[in-house]
Amino acid sequence: MSGNGWGMHGFERLPARVFDFTVGGRRDLYFAILHVFNDANERLETALLLEQVHARLPDTGFGEPVEQDEVEAALRHLETLGLVESSQSYTAGYATAAEFERKNVQYTLTVRGEAEFAGVLVTLERLKEKGALQTAVLDAVADRLGALHLLMGDDDPAADNRVFIALQELEGHLDSLRDNTKRFNNELQRLLRADGADLDTFHEVKRATVGYLDAFVDNLEERARTIADALARVEGHGVDRVLERALNGANLPPSAGDRTRADWMAGRRAKWSGLRLWFAPAADGQEGVRRLHEVARRAIGSLLETLERITESRRRASSTAEDLRTAARWFARSGTEEERHRLWSALTGLSPARHAVLGHEDGELIAPGTSWAAEEADPVPVSPNLRSSGRSGRVARTARVRDVREVGERRRERALAQRAEVERARRLLATDGPVRLSAFGGLEHDVFEELLSLLGRALSEPVSGDGARRALTSDGRMEIVLLAAGDGRVATLRTPLGVFTGPDHVVSIGVPGAAAVPEGEVR
Repeated sequence: MSGNGWGMHGFERLPARVFDFTVGGRRDLYFAILHVFNDANERLETALLLEQVHARLPDTGFGEPVEQDEVEAALRHLETLGLVESSQSYTAGYATAAEFERKNVQYTLTVRGEAEFAGVLVTLERLKEKGALQTAVLDAVADRLGALHLLMGDDDPAADNRVFIALQELEGHLDSLRDNTKRFNNELQRLLRADGADLDTFHEVKRATVGYLDAFVDNLEERARTIADALARVEGHGVDRVLERALNGANLPPSAGDRTRADWMAGRRAKWSGLRLWFAPAADGQEGVRRLHEVARRAIGSLLETLERITESRRRASSTAEDLRTAARWFARSGTEEERHRLWSALTGLSPARHAVLGHEDGELIAPGTSWAAEEADPVPVSPNLRSSGRSGRVARTARVRDVREVGERRRERALAQRAEVERARRLLATDGPVRLSAFGGLEHDVFEELLSLLGRALSEPVSGDGARRALTSDGRMEIVLLAAGDGRVATLRTPLGVFTGPDHVVSIGVPGAAAVPEGEVR
């Protein structure tokens, strides 16, 4: 999914002899030595002596017996590759000059050594990982965008650190979503191409995958809309201002020059562009999350077709190919042309053409075995058009194609009118903060129906930690927060069709993130 805007990393040339330590018969020893240095770095030990490296090799899980001379030769090879560097150690005590010459060399892992070791670890981890479609990551992206929006409203410089942390967490969630999606898509395509030897296992895996995909695409549109709205609110503060505050909160060391800060900002802008490619509305409606939706839907269809073929093949006593081979053997054993014709009729149920596909007026008077070639059957009238046009004289006129444009236009107008009514009802129901349900008083019937729909959505949600119930509309553009007042008061709402009574809850209706739980009593 990279190369077309899904991944933001450009092409870079590899350094010469990169990962050369993974080649050859001693690659396990080289990797174990780098493991020793990495473990030492985690304990803030930057340099190790030869004896220390040799003594700590078993701690890495390297079980082969190895002499100290072999370890020294391996260290020299890693030094030629630029993965470790040696220097003189003058801090230790030595008994003899020979001991000083041999044991005063200490080794340190270089930046390239750290990078190549980390690259191998990532490779090993990726080989073990499985891709996943995680709706929780989508929710986390929306949550971090909401946090950024709130933090940008706080002009206190002390909040810059929290802006940096929120941005870093947002980028981490985006990387996780992109990487997991790429791996899952590759695994999914391999599954679609696979022909499992064990049909039971194969059938079960594909059926479970269909359920997994169906659960993921459920409410995906709503989540995408929520993230797009949150992204628009953050960009309303200005992307450059968000990144500048994050840069201030990153606390880069004093040694970081203008080039380092510029590179940091460029990396953040690239990440933000990747976020927009995933969730910001595009002109063609093909932002990344919608492509993911289409891939998942197509995969569901393909998997269901495969499962249907597997089920159908189990119902048959034999395959089509085996049926054809059996029929071929029967034809080969038949003795005469007449036997082969009878066999063909029995296998296919197809009868030879009689009288140029035209039938007698009363077909029951003619026996099926009557030969027309011997002029035993009565003649059948044939239309002159049959020779010239290939059609009989009884072809009726083609029915007139119905014009459905007017019906489609009426349906379109009705849908637009219904949408306008819903938007109007939501505007009338939007509250400026928490209010009592009884504050709505008298309502038009369509507005009352929309209020009932919102209340029903909220009441179907579980109670959160603050005691409130939260729900979004199907398009994710309106949020309702419902809180039980607990004082036993009753709300009475009047409509043209009747009177509604119920518990006088405290409600807050508005755009997602704006509706809040009341902190004090609402009268």
